[in-house]
Amino acid sequence: MLRKLLIALAVTTAAPAVAQTTAPTKITYIHAGALLDRPGEAPRGNSTIIIRDGVIAEVRDGFAVPAANANLIELRDKFVLPGLIDLHVHLWGIGGDPMRARLARLNQDDADDMMMAVVNARKTLDAGFTTVRDLGGSPRGVRALRDAIERGDVEGPSIVNAGNMISITGGHGDGMNGLAEEWADAVHQHQINTCDGPDDCRRAVRAQVGLGAQVIKFAATGGVLSNVAGGLGRAMTPEEMRAIIDTAHGFGRKVAAHSHAAEGTKAALEAGVDTIEHGSFLDDEAIKLFKAKGAYLVPTMIAPVTAVQQARSGALPANTIPKAEAAAAAAMASHKKAIAAGVKVAFGTDTGVSKHGDNAKEFALLVKAGMTPAAAIRAATVSAADALGRDDLGAIVPGKRADIIAVDASPLEDVTRLEHVAFVMHHGVVAQTPAP
Repeated sequence: MLRKLLIALAVTTAAPAVAQTTAPTKITYIHAGALLDRPGEAPRGNSTIIIRDGVIAEVRDGFAVPAANANLIELRDKFVLPGLIDLHVHLWGIGGDPMRARLARLNQDDADDMMMAVVNARKTLDAGFTTVRDLGGSPRGVRALRDAIERGDVEGPSIVNAGNMISITGGHGDGMNGLAEEWADAVHQHQINTCDGPDDCRRAVRAQVGLGAQVIKFAATGGVLSNVAGGLGRAMTPEEMRAIIDTAHGFGRKVAAHSHAAEGTKAALEAGVDTIEHGSFLDDEAIKLFKAKGAYLVPTMIAPVTAVQQARSGALPANTIPKAEAAAAAAMASHKKAIAAGVKVAFGTDTGVSKHGDNAKEFALLVKAGMTPAAAIRAATVSAADALGRDDLGAIVPGKRADIIAVDASPLEDVTRLEHVAFVMHHGVVAQTPAP
């Protein structure tokens, strides 16, 4: 036995070493006619972006001659800027068609919703959004979609996923709301995102983290589209909010609070939340807390506008209509007040209420509320990256991911030009090219 072992060892050590081969570096040059490399600062003129293996390596003035082994992308007649970030989307299932979604709820499987999510993701990427924060969908499904996109198996934006929104029983996010008894019982058996009391809310956070959530979302207040007549007031206790936020932060996760009423917003801010989603009703005290705590407001201005349109067309249940009208009536004034006061704003749409691919329509609403086009673009790039805690996104500078888009003319002059994106690159891979 020992003799056989020694012979095997001799053969192994005598074998020639296998040559180690490494994949060649993929180099891409982009010639940009105008370049907004650092949103919030003045754009550059003719520029060259050099990308190595999906990461920005260098930005040069003028049109540099590409290296012999490099690929060249000509955008000399385009305005180039970083890929956009939407901090509030719902990729899962039917988006922008609430009547159809409700009718399909009892005869559509999770696999059907996954197929629609793949289509929604591609529409979002084609619209110029290279990173999104998905704030409510199948925890397992969205995690699987996130990973498939990162592997390159599916085309879509990078996803920072929340899984299910954490809600009190009967609150916005309780899937049993409005269901007949037999269906409510079935939903209850699988529902792990509702909680009552601080300890139960800690469990709910841990459950979502265990399913792969990279960010935690909870419902501080009632919501417009939940089929329950409870208004938009504060739903969770301050103690429950604090338990959620402290537990999530302990896991290294940021926390987003769905919040309409000022009391819910103020309680969430006091508890240390990172972003407030919607913020439809803001008073002076809430605005002071935003600034004191350094939290971001994600206005989702297109959502209440869309919800009112859907309500008036008969697409929403009766319980949701007064809530939609109340939120829409208050939101513009609240957001104008917050912007004027210097509250930090990050871009988010609540797409899934509105149609996927229409995300950029939010820009015009932000400008209407008092932001300059430059500030609105910064909200969807530099500020959104900061709200995510991601220093590899939001600008076209060395070391950051090569997430790059282009439009036909300067969006600093007309922000609606971002609604028609001509070129998209995601992680250094071209997803959409200009028409010839």
